[in-house]
Amino acid sequence: MAASFKLATSLATPATGLLETTELATKEHLGERSLLSSAANRFLRSASRRSRSSYDQWADSPSSDSESGSALRRSLPVTSAAFSVGKPKQLRPSPSSASSAIALDQIRISNGNRYTSEKPSILVIGLSVHTAPVELREKLAIPEHEWPRAIHALCACPHIEEAAVLSTCNRMEIYVVARSWHMGIREVTQWMSKSSGVPVDDLRPHLFILRQRDATHHLLRVASGLDSLVLGEGQILAQVRQVFKVSQGEVGFGRNLHGLFKQAIEAGKRVRTETSIASGAVSVSSAAVELTAMKLPRNGLRDARVMIVGAGKMSRLLVKHLLSKGCDKMVVVNRTEARVETLREEFPAAQLVYRPFSELVEAAGEADVVFTSTASEELLFHRENVQGLPLAGELTAGVRHFVDISVPRNVGACVGNVGHARVYNVDDLKEVVAANKEDRKRKALEAQVIIEEEIQAFEAWRDSLESVPTIKKLREKIECIRQAEMNRVLAKLGQDVTPKQRKLLEEMSRGMMNKILHGPMTHLRCDGGDARTVQEILENVNAIGRMFDLAADEIMIPQLAAAGRQQ
Repeated sequence: MAASFKLATSLATPATGLLETTELATKEHLGERSLLSSAANRFLRSASRRSRSSYDQWADSPSSDSESGSALRRSLPVTSAAFSVGKPKQLRPSPSSASSAIALDQIRISNGNRYTSEKPSILVIGLSVHTAPVELREKLAIPEHEWPRAIHALCACPHIEEAAVLSTCNRMEIYVVARSWHMGIREVTQWMSKSSGVPVDDLRPHLFILRQRDATHHLLRVASGLDSLVLGEGQILAQVRQVFKVSQGEVGFGRNLHGLFKQAIEAGKRVRTETSIASGAVSVSSAAVELTAMKLPRNGLRDARVMIVGAGKMSRLLVKHLLSKGCDKMVVVNRTEARVETLREEFPAAQLVYRPFSELVEAAGEADVVFTSTASEELLFHRENVQGLPLAGELTAGVRHFVDISVPRNVGACVGNVGHARVYNVDDLKEVVAANKEDRKRKALEAQVIIEEEIQAFEAWRDSLESVPTIKKLREKIECIRQAEMNRVLAKLGQDVTPKQRKLLEEMSRGMMNKILHGPMTHLRCDGGDARTVQEILENVNAIGRMFDLAADEIMIPQLAAAGRQQ
């Protein structure tokens, strides 16, 4: 509070000496008295009146939760940075008519939008493997090529300014910057329901909603692998990078989310390089291999007939981890052989046999274990094409294991009802994760320190966005007043002013302006390195904006400039 009070007094204290200096300089060089001094006096009195008016409006508003009182509280913060000294002033009741008039004025100023005074909020609305089953997640999954369309659709909502989509096999999360956080939540939820066909009432129990610092903390945890089903998995960082890459060319991926995802990527890189979380960490693919090994006899994977459907990133990791388990013979089913050839080049120790997609079911009938990892939005295996397959080999006692790590799923749940088939999806990987629960907690604590540092860095950067426009507006407004007063003074002095005197006047008035602005600018340029400083920056921005009426700049500055030219 002391710093905030210092800000208020810094606008007035230096002015006394400056006004005396201005009077003396004016008398000495021009023989005129108090012209610039009176201009500065008028400016400071105007700022002081606005400050008292804003505070008195708030102090006189009712403390009840009436509609008019609530509207006023949304428009005027409870804590006034410039005047909150010691014990807060007790709120006094006032006639409801006066309060209603104030509330109506606030709504009229905002063109009828009661939410314009809110600071834009960073929100994340979504669901993950921790909150929703795969049956629901697959309905909301958004393929990568649809991300730009989703960003445009979300930003078309009235209260959403920026948007980004993070959709993986374990999560579907929508990140937005909203002018009104509660309206933003409603619009995102409705959009999710409309785009997926899932009623809002069915979505609501599975959604998580986080705002501001909590939303920032969540994304940094996600990028660091701390929120993954498999702690420390490296693939999620690559997926966050892909969101950044795909989205940054879109208009709706604005500077707030651009900065947030950039900070999240930095946090993920630091966690993986500066902690032990990456040592021995596993991916979804490696967890799928571990789960399969648990379901087979000892060293079963070494002798099992394994088939992989798809040849993308997840399949590449499957080949890698199957090799580590001694499985070096695999059938890969893919639409083209080119990607399979790439896998052969990368893993020369593996014997990879290519089968075209047209032979999918036939190839599955010759396998004991079938891994599926494709981007197909339709089921590849269902009851009809599985129940006619021959029994699997003796190693698995005739039971064929389908391990589906795709979202949307490639293997229908009904396949599990076929007597000689077992189906596992990404949700079943929790069985593998539970084995290392204590180790996961220890590694998460190491990473949390880094995440907190990166959160502070992002908040400091975002708060600098708040102060920069205020600094610019304040300088522009005072410079406009200075020019207007200079023109008025020169008009009164007429032809008696020499070029040397004119230059002296310019230097004196500009120097006075810079000295008056020094205090406010110092408080607005704090680096935001700790929580207290961050709060002070926000208080100072709000206080200066009210005291100097910066919200009316678009109207006032042209008027002041025009008045100066006329005089």
